[in-house]
Amino acid sequence: MCSVRHLVHSRWLCYLNKSLPVSSQARLFSTSRICRTVMPAWVIDKYGSNDVLRFTKNASFPIIDFPNEVIVKVFAAGLNPLDVSMRGGYGAATLSMKRDPVNIKRSGSEFPLILGRDVSGVIMECGLNVKYFRERDEVWAAIPPWKQGSLAEFVVLSANEVSHKPKSLSHTQAAALPYVATTAWSALVNTGGLSKDNCANKRILILGGSGGVGTFAIQMLKAWGAHVTVTCSQNAERFVKVLGADHVVDYTAGPVEEPLSALEKFDLILDNVGGDTERWALNLLKPWSGAKYVTLVTPFLQNTDRLGIADGMMQSAATMATKALKHLVKGVHYRWGFFAPSGPALDEIREMVDAGQIQAVVDETFSFSQVPQAFEKVEKGHARGKTVVQISKGGDDL
Repeated sequence: MCSVRHLVHSRWLCYLNKSLPVSSQARLFSTSRICRTVMPAWVIDKYGSNDVLRFTKNASFPIIDFPNEVIVKVFAAGLNPLDVSMRGGYGAATLSMKRDPVNIKRSGSEFPLILGRDVSGVIMECGLNVKYFRERDEVWAAIPPWKQGSLAEFVVLSANEVSHKPKSLSHTQAAALPYVATTAWSALVNTGGLSKDNCANKRILILGGSGGVGTFAIQMLKAWGAHVTVTCSQNAERFVKVLGADHVVDYTAGPVEEPLSALEKFDLILDNVGGDTERWALNLLKPWSGAKYVTLVTPFLQNTDRLGIADGMMQSAATMATKALKHLVKGVHYRWGFFAPSGPALDEIREMVDAGQIQAVVDETFSFSQVPQAFEKVEKGHARGKTVVQISKGGDDL
């Protein structure tokens, strides 16, 4: 139904545009040059393992439903561990509520679901209220997990989630950054209170520094003048040092808390590992100095999946409050960090990329036909950078 509506709407706008005087046609309406109802995409029709991935040429073409939205032709899509988790149903309860807040749709209405949180491509159509972007602008974005993803030929996004792509990066390189960059930015800047103006000489510890978020955080913090200590495996030590890490601790050599405890205490800890780390990591912070522990491994979505939205949120709030108070009396701050889509954050990150302060770390690139293999790669873990899927090879068809 939506596809038919888009087709009729686009043709009606095309007719009106042709009937207007030339002086009146300048962006009074915004329409695609080609009226389409379907597109190629990788979808899932149920949650499960890698065999639920299905390629189709008949996925619904995205529609601009709000005047601040844009349609992006996808050139490259980045994969994250979150995509593997979402394929298995992680966060389904919370994300379904976000997609349908008043619970109008039936259960399972999110299917067929398109995964992929990173996108780099070209704007093909703009909503009427979009002023900052124009058709053919090269852009990149991190797609919120409640929206259809980038493993498709086209995707629709809010304009405030999109940013102009760094000129120094190819689309394949650019697709490696947005999700991890905005996640790290949210954790370090929004939650941790860091900025380029207050970061100089601060001591930062990144637990799990060789993954996507860690490799970006190292580079951003070093560009801001911080002293960065990283935990990783021995075979990743050289990799993170090349990115700028000042000190590296090998977690495979024994209990990692022992060598870390021998170091000077830290102003902020970014935890990408979770699990047992909370038991000892907060003791590494400087007490009574505003030091913060920010973890990206939280039980929020697991709680809502297991207990339902209301009970899950109550359980999460109780857990967070208990831990925050427990550590506040010791003089340190305990916080949960979350991904937050942000075009303005990507604008600042783009400037750092084009200034040579941050590089995209692509571990392996797959073709559009190799999406299942790309998921297998991400699922194995221990990557040195990001896995990227090349959707289109360029702009020859624009």
